Amino acid sequence: MKEYTQKAKEEWGQTAEYKEYLEKSGTQSPEMQKQAWRNLMLIFVEFGKMTDKKPEDADVQRKVKELQDYITEHFYQCSNEVLNSLGQMYAAGGEFTENIDQAAGTGTAVFAAKAIEIYCGEAQ
Repeated sequence: MKEYTQKAKEEWGQTAEYKEYLEKSGTQSPEMQKQAWRNLMLIFVEFGKMTDKKPEDADVQRKVKELQDYITEHFYQCSNEVLNSLGQMYAAGGEFTENIDQAAGTGTAVFAAKAIEIYCGEAQ
């Protein structure tokens, strides 16, 4: 998670979302922070169980909404714009893709990213 935090700081360090993340995480114990990240990865595990469906499937789209709501509750306000950017990062290769696919199955990061793209396009 340290790598994620460093990448987030580099990418979004000057944004309101990042400042909100710092405020929220500053009130949480290290164990609470770890649990929040673990639970986030469990959402991706659920995405991994849905890869036999189409990304636009209603169940998959509900999972995207759950992801967005979870991020908002535990990290920062996750607007559709922010969520769409996260989805692009999930599928761009590198550590994000590797970690999601390792936890949830190969191809899950790209699948989740496509579902997020559809969700954000329809939610506008």
